[in-house]
Amino acid sequence: MASAEITQWVAQAGPAMTAAVAAYGAAVLTRAESAAADATVGLGQRILQAVWRRRDEAGQAELERVVDEAADENDEEFSRATLGRLLRRALEDDPALRRDLAALLPAPTTTTVHVTASGDRSVAAQHISGTVITGDGHTLPPRR
Repeated sequence: MASAEITQWVAQAGPAMTAAVAAYGAAVLTRAESAAADATVGLGQRILQAVWRRRDEAGQAELERVVDEAADENDEEFSRATLGRLLRRALEDDPALRRDLAALLPAPTTTTVHVTASGDRSVAAQHISGTVITGDGHTLPPRR
């Protein structure tokens, strides 16, 4: 499996794993999925449990520690990164886990974005968050 594909899977799984850990903490590893569980939380739980089942006792203890840390953390980005590193290592080391997760997650899509700027002082961007000014003699608008 290509590293880029693993990266895409980790990106896809991150929000679900973070939601599951936020909802259940370390109990996500052993808790039975309830029929009323949110789809995202349920997916994250299934992903984490798949990793859990493939680990030996020491690996399960490490996974539980990482999940506990992520559950105690108030920073969702930190939790997502922590869980993502764990999932990346698990996927790199276990081809059978990659097959299991391939069945859970939609196939990663590759998209190509072409952005073209044409003409003097033109601007090319996929996403712009802020002011873009081209040409001479402009001043920035006042900040709100």
